[in-house]
Amino acid sequence: MPLEARHWIGGEWVGSAGGAEAESENPSTGERLGRFADAGLADADAAIGIARETFETSSWAHQPRVRAQVLLRFADRLESRKADIARALARENGKLIGEATHEVAAGISELRYYAGLARNIFGRVTEVDHHQYSMLAREPMGVAGIIVPWNAPITLLVRSLAPCMAAGCTAVVKAAPQTALVNAEVFAMLADIDGLPAGVVNMLAETGSDVARRLVTSPDVDVISYTGSTEVGKRIMAAGADTLKRMNLELGGSAPCVVFADADLDAAAAGIARTGMAHAGQVCVAASRVLAEESVVGALQARLAERLGALHLGVADDPRSGLGPLIDRASQARMEGLVDEARGLGEMILTGSPPVGELSSGCFISPSLVRVEDPSHALLDREIFGPLLTVDTFADEEEAVAQANDTRFGLAASVWTTDQQRGLRLASRIKSGTVWINAHMKLHAEIETGGYRESGIGRLHGVEGLDEFLQTKHISWQTA
Repeated sequence: MPLEARHWIGGEWVGSAGGAEAESENPSTGERLGRFADAGLADADAAIGIARETFETSSWAHQPRVRAQVLLRFADRLESRKADIARALARENGKLIGEATHEVAAGISELRYYAGLARNIFGRVTEVDHHQYSMLAREPMGVAGIIVPWNAPITLLVRSLAPCMAAGCTAVVKAAPQTALVNAEVFAMLADIDGLPAGVVNMLAETGSDVARRLVTSPDVDVISYTGSTEVGKRIMAAGADTLKRMNLELGGSAPCVVFADADLDAAAAGIARTGMAHAGQVCVAASRVLAEESVVGALQARLAERLGALHLGVADDPRSGLGPLIDRASQARMEGLVDEARGLGEMILTGSPPVGELSSGCFISPSLVRVEDPSHALLDREIFGPLLTVDTFADEEEAVAQANDTRFGLAASVWTTDQQRGLRLASRIKSGTVWINAHMKLHAEIETGGYRESGIGRLHGVEGLDEFLQTKHISWQTA
């Protein structure tokens, strides 16, 4: 039965002011899943207006225990329907059912983590001179605009919305059109929770960019939390300059995986293949550039080729599938172009291509593995965001560090070695917000993540993720 999703504005489910609607499709099969209200400027203005009014007039910002209880109830409701939500996510987003189940579980964990932090927002008081006191209070920023991408629409919604709510902010969430239906299902579990004032959280979906642009330029929005491409992030930062609003931007990545000769090559190949192909490579921290010590590149390359070649393409909600689809036809065509471009890098060990037969109605492409002969090729300076890995070599630690840092990005990286001291040396020199040793893509609600350089500004998860939605006020007084 086709689903239908509307906007959640001011405590009500409403259609778009102009009546516009759009359709969502299953990327595994091409089938129509349902329709959703397609927002425009009038909807954005309504949502921003109610979020501002609610922040200024309700007690939400002053009731940390209420905020904690709302987050805990949200987590409980999400957990009660985690299997249904995971299936909906797999169908609309194309994420393998096991990955989708993990994403829902991660969202539940994050909600409970920030429920705890909501009751632990402390300032401080100090006597700066005789009879002279200063208090530093932590206050919510105000109205947050949260722009959620399609590739992890539950985890990436929660990791911004949970600290936003914990801090006492109100929010306008713009969902991606590719995952508007599953985002609406998640919001339905939040919408009628006792203690949540109408207007604290509002949700829209749009196929264009007018709503996002209004969130970024509106003087009634105090902070933007955006996850997406570096190019769009730069435009957001420029557009927000007129109002000097705070920016929390997690942007693109091109994660290097540095593999030394003493590494466990089987474990390295397994970890890199798994995280490079997670959600068909459509993850900002996915393994991307494999840098192997010269003496083991052949052995590592063979192991990677074996694992990638053995992946079974299949629909996302089939537990037997090892690699699901890309999000849509446009992404499939983009990846076909990148595979053609990769031929200029060097030897194509595996060449990705769309399948024929019953999977041809979906947005699939098989994995690619290419040996780099031209390290200056323009492809290496881009975020791949698909099932393609490159393999290059290095001679020593200095060259490994230089190659790992030879990118405009700095979101994530990994080092594979049995020498712990070497791993720590490399981790301290690689310019990246996260460096894993003998692992890749290990993410936790308690641990901050974010980018260096063109991979973003600010941090998500952890205590610093809450700080993005708080500001400090100084209050001074004398006692004599």
